[in-house]
Amino acid sequence: MSLARGQFRVERDTFGELNVPADRYWGAQTQRSLQNFNIGGPTERMPEPVIKAFGIIKKAAAQVNMETGLDKTIGNAIVNAADEVIQGKLNDHFPLVVWQTGSGTQSNMNANEVISNRAIELLGGSLDPRSHFGALAQGYVGKVKAFDHLIKIGRTHLQDATPLTLGQEFSGYTTQIEYGLERVKSTLPRLYALAQGGTAVGTGLNTKKGYDFEALAAHDAIVEASGALNVLAVSLNKIANDIRLLGSGPRCGLGELMLPENEPGSSIMPGKVNPTQCEAMTMVCAQVIGNHTAISVAGAQGHFELNVFKPVMIRNLLQSIRLLADASVSFTDNCVVGIEANEKRINAIMNESLMLVTALNPYIGYDNAAKAAKKAHKEGTTLKEACLSLNLLSSEDFDKWVRPEQMISPSEDGAKL
Repeated sequence: MSLARGQFRVERDTFGELNVPADRYWGAQTQRSLQNFNIGGPTERMPEPVIKAFGIIKKAAAQVNMETGLDKTIGNAIVNAADEVIQGKLNDHFPLVVWQTGSGTQSNMNANEVISNRAIELLGGSLDPRSHFGALAQGYVGKVKAFDHLIKIGRTHLQDATPLTLGQEFSGYTTQIEYGLERVKSTLPRLYALAQGGTAVGTGLNTKKGYDFEALAAHDAIVEASGALNVLAVSLNKIANDIRLLGSGPRCGLGELMLPENEPGSSIMPGKVNPTQCEAMTMVCAQVIGNHTAISVAGAQGHFELNVFKPVMIRNLLQSIRLLADASVSFTDNCVVGIEANEKRINAIMNESLMLVTALNPYIGYDNAAKAAKKAHKEGTTLKEACLSLNLLSSEDFDKWVRPEQMISPSEDGAKL
């Protein structure tokens, strides 16, 4: 591999081909992560001690594998390349940020690709890393419209509840984001005020008349702004968790949503694809929530006439702003806009739900409805079969009264429910 600056080479993974800078040792999976997780910039890269640790692990693995049959020429090339990683000589070839898949798989593959391609130079041969190392609110608005016709089962306490449309579910996410942005904007007027002219203790000593100044002893405006970002992070964390749970599977989870497949998910399990954008978003949210805790503690340290914790407050606030902004763009572009509904799975789950029995409350009473639901659950029958077995109603009445499309909005006679 010739490392020519300004040129590209073609690398491949299970998702296809990618152009990778020819002067960099990383491969397709690292390049794909760079494209999909543009969050925070160079200052948020994986810490160098972690990169060094990867080098130590890969070196040890190569040494052990040579003892169990790995060709020593290949093994020694891997060891030498890993030594360069350990020594920090290849740090420029580790561009990935912390905010990626929650398992760190992409950074692991980054190490595999770099060591593999460096070994290629040392050998002049061919190595495969796996063989040897094992705008956000608008995005939700679009889904509200696209999913408005799909009736699904709701869930409360992680248990089946009454139906709603998938569009209604996403409308809740839209409202959370819109309210969150309003909260952030509402804090700006207090941030605009500066302590210009306050001098030592806020009295304006040694300044000319006419200076306006704000108190130096407290930085409540920063705490308030961070609090608004904290609320937004809480909302985004809830949304990302909902989406990845609804998209769990593909065969043994809820499987109601189909999330975009952006990159390979596992260096061990072929074909596995993970909800990496959700993982990156929730990690960002954890950091922002942690930043707010630090800002809150720092804001409480305004002893007497001066708060002396402002540097850490500003640093954390700016990091929270940058991370939330970048993560929102990444989450929108690489996840939300590509979400699809698994209509077959949604319909199957809804039709199996026992909570459709709620529609029968006005006709057979709560106690009888509960009795039917428990019987169906215990015996593994349908709700209709249980009702007929208990002689609670006729087949025609069941079909007339249990209609999910009539359960997604207030009834004409709400008092009956």
